[in-house]
Amino acid sequence: QVQLVESGGGLVQAGGSLRLSCAASGRSFSSFTMGWFRQAPGKERDFVAAISWRNGRTNTADSVKGRFTISRDNAKNTVYLQMNSLKPEDTAVYLCAADLSFSPDPNSDYRVYHYWGQGTQVTVSS
Repeated sequence: QVQLVESGGGLVQAGGSLRLSCAASGRSFSSFTMGWFRQAPGKERDFVAAISWRNGRTNTADSVKGRFTISRDNAKNTVYLQMNSLKPEDTAVYLCAADLSFSPDPNSDYRVYHYWGQGTQVTVSS
């Protein structure tokens, strides 16, 4: 059974930074893709960023490119999302997900992800 646990969310002022963590357990993640998505109240789940655990290839949404960076620590089975220059429109629940399909390219479609964490709230005040 795969478990994903997010942490690092909170309240921050516009222009500030946060680093989210997603600790994965339950099986080897050496060939999978890990992704970050976000969902604001009443809105669809949006892709933020994803990284291939095997080759380190990344995919980042245009809306956060240049501000957010995804990375991984293989030894800790942990994926990070460094968020800088935060804006009020970044406010959402941020969810970590695992795609176990062995795809070499990180996928931005939430429907292909097999496992999800509970999410962590990020609130950016203006």
